[in-house]
Amino acid sequence: MKIMEFLNDKAISADLKATTKEGIIRELIDLLANAQVIKEKEKLVKLLLEREALGSTGIGQGVAIPHGKSESVKQLVAAFGLSQKGVNFDSLDGEPVYIFFLLVAPEDSAGPHLKALARISRLLKDKYFRDTLRAVKDEKIVLKIIKQEDAKK
Repeated sequence: MKIMEFLNDKAISADLKATTKEGIIRELIDLLANAQVIKEKEKLVKLLLEREALGSTGIGQGVAIPHGKSESVKQLVAAFGLSQKGVNFDSLDGEPVYIFFLLVAPEDSAGPHLKALARISRLLKDKYFRDTLRAVKDEKIVLKIIKQEDAKK
């Protein structure tokens, strides 16, 4: 599974403005809404915040992958965002988060959802890839870097 199979190229921000967990989730959901891949924004924000309450999706090393399942999407969709300042996301390592992948999967799709999480986690384990992404200030370059990394593995 490739990231570009589910990441909407119009749902990318190289400069998220929010400074809180809820704010980041709202901003990423807004990206998906503006790209016209989701409709029920508030319902999805609530769903993702409920998922966060079970345990943070901040996986460490400056990365978070907020995710959830909803009947309001027909296929796996994702947004990507960079925070230049970093956000306290209750990460496992206690460090601020700079790189965000937000995933929303259909209610009945365990396989693709888990494959997407695994794919993102694997790519973001690479320190060079993380550092390269963090240095970017332009959405087109973010997209280019993700596509290049996607093609490698």
